[in-house]
Amino acid sequence: MIPTALNLPYRPAKPRQRGLTMVIDNGLPTGLFTDAVESTGELIDFVKFGWGTAVVSRNIGAKIAVCRANGIGYFFGGTLFEKHLLQGRFDDFRAYCLAHGCRYVEVSNGTVSLTNDEKARYVEKLAADFVVFSEVGVKDAARSEQLKAPDWVRFVLEDLEAGARWVIAEARESGRSGICHADGTLRADVLNALLGAGISTDRLLFEAPTKDLQTAFISRIGPNVNLGNVAPGDVVGVETLRLGLRSDTLTATTATPPGGAHLAPIGRSRDIAAAPNF
Repeated sequence: MIPTALNLPYRPAKPRQRGLTMVIDNGLPTGLFTDAVESTGELIDFVKFGWGTAVVSRNIGAKIAVCRANGIGYFFGGTLFEKHLLQGRFDDFRAYCLAHGCRYVEVSNGTVSLTNDEKARYVEKLAADFVVFSEVGVKDAARSEQLKAPDWVRFVLEDLEAGARWVIAEARESGRSGICHADGTLRADVLNALLGAGISTDRLLFEAPTKDLQTAFISRIGPNVNLGNVAPGDVVGVETLRLGLRSDTLTATTATPPGGAHLAPIGRSRDIAAAPNF
């Protein structure tokens, strides 16, 4: 962080296990991607090459090299996993990730007809070779509303038990499904259930492509909530939200006092009865 006289919330340095920012690349031109990553790489922990964009990105190797040079993990969107599964090519998916030097993979069932128990078995298989992000939530907004809060809790716990390092809460690039309603507002019932179940927020990564969602999660969980599907151009904006340097969170997080002790953020799950419904 650039030196300042301000007392700001504590942010762990990279490589970190909490307070993660995952950026989604939706197929940016290589030069623009390189500029974005090199400009803000110290704030980015992971890049997800969204859905199946890696297959049609001619310079995916160059993008991967940029990630490596900047100490950023990378993986392919869960939709690519699901496409391989639909065609009975699971082993080819594993080989594809290994060929691209992936340390991380995402396993999801947001579109295909695959029970969470079946998905968890794929998590188990891949955990031997990769660090696994699993994803809970459905991409179709109507189907998503049918997934009740207790189901979310059960599925997250099942994926963690199967060996997932982090579980992603689906919201898509639009922020209009999964842990969100179709109008983009947060499903407070789901967030309350996850926090109430005692699941460590360090093991959860919330897709938050919009400022409203980013603000909601930071206000509720704190500056070091794990956020995903952040647009490359929004990385600095998200960091200012985390630090209370933007109007939306100016009073939502505590400062680190001059003595160096790190105070907990205002808005911890046990301190607030309900999540804000942005």
